[in-house]
Amino acid sequence: MQINKINDDLSVSPQLHLADIAQLKELGFKTIICNRPDNESEDQIDMLSIGDAAQKHNMGFIYQPVISGAVSYAQVQAFKTTIENAEKPILAYCRSGTRCSILWALSMAGAMSANSILEITSKAGYDLPQLQEKLEKSYINS
Repeated sequence: MQINKINDDLSVSPQLHLADIAQLKELGFKTIICNRPDNESEDQIDMLSIGDAAQKHNMGFIYQPVISGAVSYAQVQAFKTTIENAEKPILAYCRSGTRCSILWALSMAGAMSANSILEITSKAGYDLPQLQEKLEKSYINS
């Protein structure tokens, strides 16, 4: 399992496997967010199975599917609300972690400079220069 830390409250990762949930619990994670729609690929573990495993380990589980390349303003707002209200620390996952990073980056527009946001995502392993203009225009609100 690859965990990429965005900040103290949020880390992102590629697709989780059932065996990863116990390890996430041991690492102190309190909530898992799934940003990957079911049936995106044949080898994908469905969200109900991940959610059941999270529940068995007394962890929160939130399903917020986002289609790759089609992140909407409403999804960014929902992600922002979720990370503000969910028990922390949070691990969000999708196929590669990129969607989760994009959601976080866009949710921070207006609260942080575009360069700071892009530096944080880059350090976490996600280079997102295509977001520069949206971030500079404060995609969410200032």
